[in-house]
Amino acid sequence: MKNKLLITSLLASTTLLSGVTFANSCPDYLNVEARKLHSEETVDLCELTQGKPVLIVNTASNCGFTPQFEALEAVHKQYQDDLVVIGFPSDDFFQEEDDEAKTADVCFLNYGVTFTMVSTSAVRGNDVNSVFAYLGDKTAAPKWNFYKYLVSADGESVQQFNSRVKPDSEEMKKAIESVL
Repeated sequence: MKNKLLITSLLASTTLLSGVTFANSCPDYLNVEARKLHSEETVDLCELTQGKPVLIVNTASNCGFTPQFEALEAVHKQYQDDLVVIGFPSDDFFQEEDDEAKTADVCFLNYGVTFTMVSTSAVRGNDVNSVFAYLGDKTAAPKWNFYKYLVSADGESVQQFNSRVKPDSEEMKKAIESVL
């Protein structure tokens, strides 16, 4: 009986400690509850990423690079077990819809996006969201829409790719595979 009690206690402690370890291992920049695009639901970015590398992209609905949604979705599907893709719509370059419903239509209906898209926010300047503030400090703020930031699982290594680098290019694939 004592052995069963001891084993049960050890298992419970291990389960609790593994949760504490994960909570402590989440990079600060991901310690965010973000509202999903055109939704009242929120997503805990630490929970979403669960210690995986992350590809973060500032997006826009009315940009010459908007068709990159298709390649981002392909990357998401190819690496979905090991990489998290998150889109951050922004009107910082004046190419985003004023209505989140229209932005959601572009993403979800026009391009079939299934990766996480969060609500529209600033990705540079005084009102920058906390994720892009971190990315800007580690590399540089985006100079246009569809800048891509590939972040290692621990949040320490950040690689920035400009708008012209396609998400499914050999350059991106090589970089993604280097952080998996």
